[in-house]
Amino acid sequence: MKGALSAYSGIMVRSNDEVAALFHEYADLISITGGDAYKSRVYEKAARSVGGYHADVSTLDVKGLQEIPNVGKSIAEKILEYARSGSVSAVEELRAKIPAGVRRLTAIPTLGPKKACVLYEELGISSIEELADAIHEERLRDLKGFGPKTEENILHGMELLQSSGERVLLDAAMDLADDIVAELSGVAGCRRCTYAGSLRRFRETVGDIDVLAAAARSAPVMRAFTELPYVAEVIAHGEKKTSIRTTKGLSVDLRVVPPDSWGAALQYFTGSKAHNIRTRERAVHHKLKLSEYGLFDAESGKKIVSKTEEDVYARLGLPWIPPTLREDRGEIEAGLNGELPDLVQEQDIRGDLHTHTDLTDGLAPLEEMVAAAAERGYAYYAITDHGPDLYMQRMTDERILAQRERVRELDGKYAKHGKRSGMRLLHGVELNIDPDGGVDWPEEFLAGFDLCVASVHSHFNQGREALTRRIVRACENPHVDIIGHPTTRIIGKRPPIDADLDAIFAACARTGTALEINAHPDRLDLRDEDILRAKRHGVRFAVDSDAHATLHLANMRYGVGTAQRGWLTKNDVINTWPESRLRHLLREGRTGHRSRG
Repeated sequence: MKGALSAYSGIMVRSNDEVAALFHEYADLISITGGDAYKSRVYEKAARSVGGYHADVSTLDVKGLQEIPNVGKSIAEKILEYARSGSVSAVEELRAKIPAGVRRLTAIPTLGPKKACVLYEELGISSIEELADAIHEERLRDLKGFGPKTEENILHGMELLQSSGERVLLDAAMDLADDIVAELSGVAGCRRCTYAGSLRRFRETVGDIDVLAAAARSAPVMRAFTELPYVAEVIAHGEKKTSIRTTKGLSVDLRVVPPDSWGAALQYFTGSKAHNIRTRERAVHHKLKLSEYGLFDAESGKKIVSKTEEDVYARLGLPWIPPTLREDRGEIEAGLNGELPDLVQEQDIRGDLHTHTDLTDGLAPLEEMVAAAAERGYAYYAITDHGPDLYMQRMTDERILAQRERVRELDGKYAKHGKRSGMRLLHGVELNIDPDGGVDWPEEFLAGFDLCVASVHSHFNQGREALTRRIVRACENPHVDIIGHPTTRIIGKRPPIDADLDAIFAACARTGTALEINAHPDRLDLRDEDILRAKRHGVRFAVDSDAHATLHLANMRYGVGTAQRGWLTKNDVINTWPESRLRHLLREGRTGHRSRG
């Protein structure tokens, strides 16, 4: 199947992701034009299904596409139309009906399509700059449904939009970088290749990608780099550095260094800038000079070390410092004092404690999710579909109890990857934290679950005190084991809730309730700075994928990277614990007597 999708198949942006983005836009356009709300939801569901589907949609025909959940014949034909022509006529027709100004306004994360239409029709606002002026002149307050709080939210959304700029989410950058590293590693003469910069440090968003290669001759590596199929423009081409812009607008810099300079170059180009300033200060203190070419004697200019990062750090009187810690947050001092943490690693994760199936808003049936988890080698795995208070999920007592019976039947029947003993299953639930801090079911019903995650899914704009009290009350519920995606943020789209996090952290430490580090790249919630603060309170954590499809289980790597940026060790993360220790913690919660053991 040829067309607009095929150029990107398996490269940087999956065909599925492009179609998902198009359907999300179509759903928004239907809402803006006052179309059928049901139809809008249909395309929202289709977008999620296509985005999480395991097979590349560019390889499927109509029949194959209709096997995707929530994709009927009409939607399948639109996918094929996009594949052939790069556009969908139904989407283009709706785009034509909506003034460009309204579409520009809907780019603001906190401004919905209906409010954008009101601003355009009532005040003639058609640009973000005009909207900012209108807010400062308080002209929005005369409009129905707009007030000081709305203005505050819109301004915050404008800040989110501006701060995101040309940055992309961690997973999009990582997919591209993994592709490039794999391609260049196969070039004759390339001795080593990896990504560096903020991506190696697992920053939550990435402005551009730095790739480093070691080779005696740079020309073959540079040539292969410029000939990659997703190169839209070669910005600069040199012997030591070449820069490209990809078909999706992301810039990538490739530097090729002699094999002898690998360690110094990797340390230098990984950063951060603040960390590198500190390492250069250490070099000066030792009468040395540190650069991307090596560590040199300051007087004679003789190269001392450069082959490995470990050599460079050792000559500076430091242990090797993991890239995720290199932000000048005390890692130099910790290294000098022998106090660097033994960071949690992805292979330490024994199970995933927050996942969904197609019983609610997941895409895959229970059996497929469990099988995919077993393939990852997990010792245990929790299914946590939504409770009934999220009414669109149509959960009932009968449905969740039927699922529990099936979970019990499957418990231990899926062998862990490469091992004989079967993966243990926990039947859990993701509860909705109500505006007053209550959750979906009464305590006697909750007592039947192995695990309860509780999350805020609505009423994000409550006052600070109310939001804080709401989450603290959930922590105090003896059946709540984990607070899911604690600040509710969606990177670049929804700001964190305005709550007293230190009060929440103190409550979690007091009650033994774990805080989630949600590994979905859109969330990464808690963020690293919050993890550092929570750790000082003595909080435990759970690194979870919040998977809604089998593919999402692999997002665990981003959660672990974020946990590392928060200086967490295995002991801080409850889903690195053996099953017996985890179950003991969960049982203690039911009696309200959790210890800090």
